[in-house]
Amino acid sequence: MNKNILKSKRTILSAALVIAATASVFAQGNGIAGITEATSMVTSYFDPGTKLIYAIGAVVGLIGGVKVYGKFSSGDPDTSKTAASWFGACIFLIVAATILRSFFL
Repeated sequence: MNKNILKSKRTILSAALVIAATASVFAQGNGIAGITEATSMVTSYFDPGTKLIYAIGAVVGLIGGVKVYGKFSSGDPDTSKTAASWFGACIFLIVAATILRSFFL
């Protein structure tokens, strides 16, 4: 009697291991498909995101130009420092958008 119980436990354990191994094989296929879909969704946002950053850079450049012109017109001696900081901010936005786009795509 004990041999039959031991044999049935081994059979059940073997069946459970086969089912677990089969389930993990099927799950890997769905994981790869999910990762591929997520990658394509994320990369589809880079073009609009890059254009948005370029637009923000243009607005920052215009605001900076107006501020620098206002300081230059009033005779403020700190004009070159202000111009350099606004120009640097615009260059940073453009370079950051370009590098991020080329790095991830």
